Amino acid sequence: MGKYNHTVTDSDIGLSINQIIKANFKFSSRFKTKMKFQKLVDLNGTPTPGFIIPEVGDEISIRLPEETSNFPAEDIPIDVLYEDDDLMFINKQPGLIVHPTKGHPFHTIANGLMKYMLNNGQKYKIRFANRIDMDTSGIVIVAKNANSQNDISLQMRENLVHKQYMAIVNGVIRDDEFTIDKPIGRPNEESIQRKVLSEGGKDAITDVKVLERFYNNTLVEVTLHTGRTHQIRVHLTHIGHPITGDHLYEGDAPALIDRQALHAAKMIVNHPMTGEKLEIEAPLPNDMKKCLAILRK
Repeated sequence: MGKYNHTVTDSDIGLSINQIIKANFKFSSRFKTKMKFQKLVDLNGTPTPGFIIPEVGDEISIRLPEETSNFPAEDIPIDVLYEDDDLMFINKQPGLIVHPTKGHPFHTIANGLMKYMLNNGQKYKIRFANRIDMDTSGIVIVAKNANSQNDISLQMRENLVHKQYMAIVNGVIRDDEFTIDKPIGRPNEESIQRKVLSEGGKDAITDVKVLERFYNNTLVEVTLHTGRTHQIRVHLTHIGHPITGDHLYEGDAPALIDRQALHAAKMIVNHPMTGEKLEIEAPLPNDMKKCLAILRK
């Protein structure tokens, strides 16, 4: 069972355990309630009420509930970009979905994480703080406890997470930089496709910056200000430049790449416990590098 520790210092004199925890840790309200009713706070190794005022040198420990996931472990490579006791950032390979579903119960990132966890003697419930499409590569955040997941989710909702993608699109984009501000929705319940909808769509904002132009393709950097399903794919298709290789949005390019050339390349978040700014980058996968090499000839 994981835990967080704090040694009482002179600056804590006169404060209760609850006040010290509030000043030093960013716990969610839900977790604070759980701490109280499950008696997860220890003072010098003994469960202690939060109203107690400790002395300098005392050790406050907050225990995390022991949790685990039960996905079948599979030998799927997990490319770890960053890891600590609260979070893991991985570079997802294309062709895999993140979490098991009814249609894809096995061979997911979650199955690979179970194997990784067992190999490293770890035990936690796998919680994904973001999702990317099966055929999109790049950064996926794994929260190792509920408090971390809640904090990252809140940052997402408040648009505090910087999400930057790299994409290769069909056609040559003439403008160097621009913003697409068009609502996105599902035109009918039967279709998995999304479209720009003037009525009934949800706000969606995408910044696009051209990095390199080719004979009939363009490499772009894309920054999301919202997180709608298929947002980048829909917005780029709407302006006449579908992502190269995107079968769903008419960007087929079998001679170049067999999936949408879209990669979650960079993410900046505040660490849920320390508040430290984490800037994580994932290198381009080999299939996109190969595609670019062909285009540059």
